[in-house]
Amino acid sequence: MCHTAYAAPGVHLDTNRKVADTDSVVRKQSVSLGINYGSDIQFFGRTGPVKYPYMGADAIYNFKSGFFLYGSVVQVFGYTPVIDEIDAGAGYLFNYSKHFTGTFSYTHFFFADQAPPVIVSASSNDINFKNSYDWGVFKTAGTFDYLFGDANDYFLTLSVSKYIEPGWRLFNDQDYLSINPGANLIMGTQNFVGRYASEHSSELFYNNYIPGLDAPPPFHDFDNGKFNVLNYSFKLPIAYNMPHYTFEASWKYSLPVNVDGALRNHREVFFNLTFYYLFFK
Repeated sequence: MCHTAYAAPGVHLDTNRKVADTDSVVRKQSVSLGINYGSDIQFFGRTGPVKYPYMGADAIYNFKSGFFLYGSVVQVFGYTPVIDEIDAGAGYLFNYSKHFTGTFSYTHFFFADQAPPVIVSASSNDINFKNSYDWGVFKTAGTFDYLFGDANDYFLTLSVSKYIEPGWRLFNDQDYLSINPGANLIMGTQNFVGRYASEHSSELFYNNYIPGLDAPPPFHDFDNGKFNVLNYSFKLPIAYNMPHYTFEASWKYSLPVNVDGALRNHREVFFNLTFYYLFFK
């Protein structure tokens, strides 16, 4: 599947478009436009006290040199702003060898004044470095993220996936299905939890209401700066592909661990629908 875009914005969203999972990467000048629906916003294995289903749209411009520029807009259902968040960033694609690739990128998040209190709002910048190796039987990847802003955190995500493309076609000789099951392990710090709790204590109080209390309780300090395992997840994306566009449905089962502080995370199933169209030369 060589036509997929190199990279995409929205590192905090539960989307499958961060970096293309491809058998081979061909550098071409291209523009990718996409739209995505998600059942909830997840931030490195953590969610807020309520679900935030959303719609997002993004655009990516890939240069033949390997540089790429991207931007995205996000609208959370049920809130007043037409656009709750804008992401913008740039990066570079590395081709170490036929099977070994990497990307380096920087993203800045802009939030509207009346945007919902999504958990990602504790950080406004992300530096991302990802390396992937295709072993043939399966593909492995390691991703390092440094998030900074009102809260500073760093994360390491390890993933393994298996790209499957059946040989038969559905409607013509150009379309095909692809299945890319995988598993992720997220490790990192979670200073963003304490920052979120201090800024949204009343909301956390009402969503975790304790009978007999008439005021938000004090939130205790936890060792959120400790590097720890945060989340295990298993994902099943199924996509219908044509030479210039892809429509994908994806399910993910998420198991948060070492949950400390004000956010009472639990096991959750996430669902995403994504459509993107690619123009290339």
